[in-house]
Amino acid sequence: MPRPEGNMSRIQPQVDRRAFVRGIAAVGGAVLTSAALGSCDRADEAHHHVLPVEPELAAGGGNGNVSRVRLRIPPTVAPSGVTLSAAPAGVGILPGKTTTAWTYNGLLPGPTFSARRGDRVSISYINGLAEPSITHWHGLLPDHANDGHPQQAVAPGGSYAYDFTIDQRAALNWYHPHPHMLTGGQVYRGLAGGFIVRDDVDTGSVGNPLGLPVGAYEVPLIIRDASFDSSGNFQFSNKSSGFFGNMSLVNGTANPYLNVDRAVYRFRVLNGCNARIWRLALSPAAPLIVIGNDGGLLDQSYPLSEISLGPGERLDLLIDFRSLAASATVMLRCLDAGWDLLQFVGSGINVLGAGLPTSLPSIVPLAAPVVTRRFTFDGMTRLNGKVYDINAVEFQVPLGQVERWVFVTNGNGPHPVHVHGATFQVQKRTGGRGRVFDWERGWKDTVVVNDRETVEVLIRFVAHTGLYVIHCHQLGHEDGGMMANFEVV
Repeated sequence: MPRPEGNMSRIQPQVDRRAFVRGIAAVGGAVLTSAALGSCDRADEAHHHVLPVEPELAAGGGNGNVSRVRLRIPPTVAPSGVTLSAAPAGVGILPGKTTTAWTYNGLLPGPTFSARRGDRVSISYINGLAEPSITHWHGLLPDHANDGHPQQAVAPGGSYAYDFTIDQRAALNWYHPHPHMLTGGQVYRGLAGGFIVRDDVDTGSVGNPLGLPVGAYEVPLIIRDASFDSSGNFQFSNKSSGFFGNMSLVNGTANPYLNVDRAVYRFRVLNGCNARIWRLALSPAAPLIVIGNDGGLLDQSYPLSEISLGPGERLDLLIDFRSLAASATVMLRCLDAGWDLLQFVGSGINVLGAGLPTSLPSIVPLAAPVVTRRFTFDGMTRLNGKVYDINAVEFQVPLGQVERWVFVTNGNGPHPVHVHGATFQVQKRTGGRGRVFDWERGWKDTVVVNDRETVEVLIRFVAHTGLYVIHCHQLGHEDGGMMANFEVV
């Protein structure tokens, strides 16, 4: 069983709400690093390799005539018998400057954990920050003691032992801090990483049953925004209305490029922003082929010209570069911001690798809900009219029971609604955009609800009983109190 180590777990951080509204001051002091999960020397070396970009390669606005650097790829490690330390560290993001980020094991983003269904997770978390923190495994379905609930935040210098077995579909998940009123600042300053779960349907232990891209042709992309001061350090204000940076980072890389062979690539994409919704598209126009999202593979693929992705949401995308000539380029863009996020540059190398899957696994739809629950997301700080009480249990949900949950906005949307402890199936959206989008099908744990929209989902908790939370993943809203405890019984 997991247990607190050192300073007591389950402390309640004493944060003055006025100070929270004013914003959290940047942390100074010593730069701490840890190499428990592998060195970032190789990534740093690659990060500083500069590729000049001609103005026409950034067509359609965005970054204009910029020099691009090779995309940083976080190291991949198994989540067994390792230490995960959250602490400040100096990282290279902007040319010629060192940014003091908050990192997991000195890396921005943190290492990518990779495991298979049935594997045991045993991680010793150490809080090297100057404020309380705890790590939540977003999308994973552990018991309460391993979920990273705000009650489990440990004091500076404290630690926490995670120990659980993975039992869920293959999917891209992620990990990030979850202390009450402090999550936004800690995530923004760099604390995030991917967690890939595999199974015999997705990529078998022997062979590759679906023929999906693997190895160098499967690439994680954590896309976020940021702002920097003249010294190259993060600028941040933890306000309830949400923080929006003035530039994009992909895997902690500013203005990145990725050399791609003439092959099909699988991109595991996370929106790691505090508040920004990405509207992704390729330029020149080409399909983004969606094969999965938060909860894993869909039951069919969807070739789409554009996709909207809210904070905390994930995508499993295929992009076909088999006809991309040497030195030809394709840009991944955000249409709403007008930003060029990631440039793909053709190597011209032909690869006899994976193609596009001819079929994907079926999904059994949930049906016959026993109970309907309504959740209103009110302003910027309240859920069902209440500001979060860390000790209150607002409702109980029977294990194994199918329920209909209805999410309604009462202003200040969008609200990316995230539920801990289960995945759900989106049924319908009324008002506003008025439809369920192809990338929202299958199993989800986060769904965006805009103003004047109502979203209905069917949900069933099958993993564990215990205490969990539902909240808005616009982190200014979450820290302001748009969250509620519930208990699975």
